[in-house]
Amino acid sequence: MPDASDARTISRAIESLLTYGVESSLALPLDIAYIRNALLDAACLAAPEPGAAGDMAAGDALRVLTDRAVALGLCEDAPSPRERFASRLLGLMTPSPEAFRRRFEAIERDEGIRAACAWFGRICEANGYIDARAASRNVRYYAPSPYGALEITINVAKPEKDPRDIAALASEPVRADYPACMLCLENEGYAGRAGYPARHTLRALPLTLDGDPWRFQYSPYQYFEEHCIALDETHRPMRIDASTFRKLFDFLDRFPHYAIGSNADLPIVGGSVLNHNHFQGGRHAFPMEKAGALARFTHPMTPRVSACSLNWPMSAARLSSPDRNALAMLAEHIRAAWSRYSDPALGIHASTGATPHNTITPIARVGGAGYTLDLVLRNNRATDEHPLGIFHPHAGLHHIKKENIGLIEVMGMFILPGRLLGELKGLRSALTDGIGFKAREPGDPLAKHDEWIESLVRRYGSRMPEDAAEQALRAELARKCVNVLEDAGVFKLDAQGSAGFLRFLRAAGFERV
Repeated sequence: MPDASDARTISRAIESLLTYGVESSLALPLDIAYIRNALLDAACLAAPEPGAAGDMAAGDALRVLTDRAVALGLCEDAPSPRERFASRLLGLMTPSPEAFRRRFEAIERDEGIRAACAWFGRICEANGYIDARAASRNVRYYAPSPYGALEITINVAKPEKDPRDIAALASEPVRADYPACMLCLENEGYAGRAGYPARHTLRALPLTLDGDPWRFQYSPYQYFEEHCIALDETHRPMRIDASTFRKLFDFLDRFPHYAIGSNADLPIVGGSVLNHNHFQGGRHAFPMEKAGALARFTHPMTPRVSACSLNWPMSAARLSSPDRNALAMLAEHIRAAWSRYSDPALGIHASTGATPHNTITPIARVGGAGYTLDLVLRNNRATDEHPLGIFHPHAGLHHIKKENIGLIEVMGMFILPGRLLGELKGLRSALTDGIGFKAREPGDPLAKHDEWIESLVRRYGSRMPEDAAEQALRAELARKCVNVLEDAGVFKLDAQGSAGFLRFLRAAGFERV
C-alpha cells in the first residue's frame, strides 16, 4: 500500500478519485477544480503535488486518504469511523441534491423514466451508497412450493458490527432526535456517528403523492433490482388509509416499471420501521405476482373492478381495473370492512378494547390491462400460547425466522440473515459425515437447529454426497419459509379457512362469479 504520509501519494490518490469521478459520471468536468480543492482540504493538504498521476484504483485511493486521516487523528482506526470518512470523500464528489434532481429530470425528459432510474442506480453504486460487490455475494435461489416458486436469499451484504464500533457506541452521547429515524429527510448528507451510518452520498428526489411531499431514493441494501424507498417528507407513523392507495397509484404513474407496496401499520405484522410512513418497491417480479386465482368476485359498488382471492398462503384479494379511482375506492372499502371484522371461530378479533388488530399490506403494479392491487389481510393479535402473534411464525420456526413478516416476505421473497450461511454449512456436515445427529451444547449457535437437523438425518441419513446435501438443505429451508407464510395467513388454505375468507368477502358486499 502506498505511503499515506507522502504528499505526492496523497495527490495521486486525489487525482485518482477525480479520474474515477469523471469516468463513472459521478463528477462533471466543470466541477473538477472545486472537488479537488474539497478533497485537498479533507486531506489537510495545502496544494497538490505538480504532475501527480491519477493511476490508483478508486478503492486504493480511498484507503490512502483514510489512512492519512487516521494518522492525523481525524478519525479513529476502526471500521465505522473509516467508512464514515470514506463516505465523506465520496460525498464531496456527488452532485448536490438540487443538481442531482436536475440531472435526473433531464434524463427522464429526454430518455424516459427507465433510463433516469438506471442512471440514478449507477450513481448510487459509483459513490458507494449501494455496495454492489457486497450485494453480489448474497445467496439467492428459487425453490418450488405448493403456491409456486419462492425466492430465498441469504443476505451477507449487511455487515456485522465490529466490537470496537460497539464499544464506541457505548460512550457516544445519545442524540435520538436527529435525524429522528433512518428514513427522515435530514439523513441526506448526514455525517453519521457511532451506531448510525454516514449518509454523505444519499440523494433523494422530490415526489408529490396524493398532494403530499414525498421523496424517492434507493435502498443501500439492494435486496432486488432497483430496490427503492418512497418516504413521507414529514416524520409521521405508518398509516394505511384511503390516501395510501391514491399515493401508490400516483407513484406508478411516474414509475410504471416498478412494483410498489406498503408494510402494514401495526406492530408484529408491520415492517421494522413503523415510525415513518414509507413504501418499498423496485424493478422485480415477486413470486406472489404469479399466484393464481382461487375464486372470482364482483362488487356492485365498482363493476369495472375485477376481484379474486389468491392461491397464496397469506390471505389476499387481488383487484384489477384500468380505472384507478374505482380501484382505490374498492380497496378502501375492503380495508375499512376488514378493520372492524371478527371471526372468533378462526381466532380473528378486530380489536381488544381500543387496540386495533386488523390491517392490510397493499401491493400495486400497473401494466397493459391497467392497475393491479393485492390486499393482504393481517391481524396482530397475540396470546399466551403465541406471545409474538397468532398470525406470525410460531415458535418452532424461530430458529429460521422470528422477525416480523413484512412486505417483501409477504410477496414471497425471504431475506434471511447472513449467519445462516455458516450455520447451514455446519448442518450439512450432519448429512454427510456418516456420524449423524449429535445434540449441541447450550450456547452453540447450531443448537437452536437441533430438532430440525435430527428430523433431516432421519429423513436423508448421514452419508449424502456434498452436492445432494446442499440441495436437500435448500429445499428444506424453503419448506420452512412456506410454513412461515402459512402461519402468518389469517385464513388458512383449508376448508375451514376458505369458508372463512368467503364469509368475509360476502360481509364486505362481494358476490362470487
